Amino acid sequence: MTESFWWQRGIVYQVYPRSFMDADGDGVGDLAGIRARLDYLRWLGVDALWISPFYPSPMADFGYDVSDHCGVDPLFGTMADFDALLAEAHARGLRVILDYIPNHTAAAHPWFVESRRSRDSPKRDWYIWRDPAPDGGPPNNWRSAFGGSTWEWDEATGQYYLHIFLREQPDLNWRNPQVEAAMLDVIRFWLDRGVDGIRVDAVQNVIKDELFRDNPPNPEYVAGPGRDPFDSLLRVYSGDRPEVHDVIARMRGVLAEYGPDRVLIGEIYNRVERLVAYYGEGGRGCHFPYNFQLVTLPWDARAIDAAVRRYEELLPPGAWPNWVLGNHDRHRIATRAGAAQARVAAMLLLTLRGTPTLYYGDEIGMHDVEIPPERVQDPWEKNLPGIGMGRDPERTPMQWDDSPNAGFTTGTPWLPVAEDFTEVNVQRERDDPRSLLSLYRRLIELRRAEPALHAGAYEPVEAKGDVLAYVRSGEGRRFLVALNLGAETQSLEARRGTSGTVVLSTNPERDGEGVEWTVVLRGGEGVVVRMD
Repeated sequence: MTESFWWQRGIVYQVYPRSFMDADGDGVGDLAGIRARLDYLRWLGVDALWISPFYPSPMADFGYDVSDHCGVDPLFGTMADFDALLAEAHARGLRVILDYIPNHTAAAHPWFVESRRSRDSPKRDWYIWRDPAPDGGPPNNWRSAFGGSTWEWDEATGQYYLHIFLREQPDLNWRNPQVEAAMLDVIRFWLDRGVDGIRVDAVQNVIKDELFRDNPPNPEYVAGPGRDPFDSLLRVYSGDRPEVHDVIARMRGVLAEYGPDRVLIGEIYNRVERLVAYYGEGGRGCHFPYNFQLVTLPWDARAIDAAVRRYEELLPPGAWPNWVLGNHDRHRIATRAGAAQARVAAMLLLTLRGTPTLYYGDEIGMHDVEIPPERVQDPWEKNLPGIGMGRDPERTPMQWDDSPNAGFTTGTPWLPVAEDFTEVNVQRERDDPRSLLSLYRRLIELRRAEPALHAGAYEPVEAKGDVLAYVRSGEGRRFLVALNLGAETQSLEARRGTSGTVVLSTNPERDGEGVEWTVVLRGGEGVVVRMD
């Protein structure tokens, strides 16, 4: 092991500000609410909080449609609230990572308002405008992530503009040097205020094919219920272009201006062979591109084992891995894998090699909440009803205690609170040594205390059936992690002569138990064994 940075040793905790804590009683979380809960994050043991967007926005996509990249929406507070949050986080030893949205702005952004004014506007080329196809239709066949064409007709100027996401989110033209300069200055603005890193939203989309060629059909796509039409085409020309890596290198260069301790994280949904390219060469890429395999893979020991091995094999020399179990765009782990397996998932996330990212509420076992049709908020669900694309179920309010609205707000919450909040909440679980929250805290304490677990090597262990196993080693210590991803009792036959002690189990009564050769795991059980 070599000297590492805080973001390699540490744990990132994602805060979705609308849903974390409401301080002013309007039913929507805010910056003052986050500040009020910093002591909880410190107690939990995480090292950094990544805050999803709080910038001025019409809220067509709840803050990912930005009308001012260098401000705070009044819904969330003021810049003074942000500065106070940042100062108090730093006082507690917590780092702060912000979402950075470079691909697009809101249609209400002054840049786009000016760009749309006329074809002769000085900001016309700040966005991507194209003439109609010969038949008068859209310039090509690209599809929007939120349904329909990615092109929107502008009657006043007689051209289409590009929007990979909502029509209210026109794409910036990063091939224009003025756009790049302005957007790199956005990064400098927040770094000047003292933030510790940025998570770059949809970074693979910022550069498009210069010729705007049609995307080819996806031969594996079959239309039907639950199938997203966005996947009907292979997005080889609308994103993931070779030139994007030069843009990322310049983003990385901006962070380097502020010293080696600021982190650049990229959001890339792609197959792992493409994902690893975003590390770049010679320190020119992301410090790490988010690795979403635990979010997208089936909850299957053999599939996950193969994915971890493949990822480790493909990592470029010196690249640092990372793992994500949940986020604001995907169903919660307690829903995907079940409540029992959420405990195993916690142990997996916090013992694999690399930086883990936790999604708020996963540490207490929050699950997706069914949203009545009249309370649906997500534009993805409204645009594509009936195929299950809505993200509201995983964005419901944090469950702090058993008081009304789970202690999230004194008003009416913007999304409904889960019905089980009186049982599943921070206050109740803090006092229960067998709770999922207590397990998370113990895992974090162990990970922090043992260099082998936060910075050591990873070695896969052959296992069968529902068992996933590996060894973490460093500084003369070795730990066997054995996880049962099934419901039935399973056994792991360790190497002959293997012995050790269970230092942490998902079932606390096994802590301190001796192990000789064979590890027996009950359904939904995981153990960390310190090897003799």
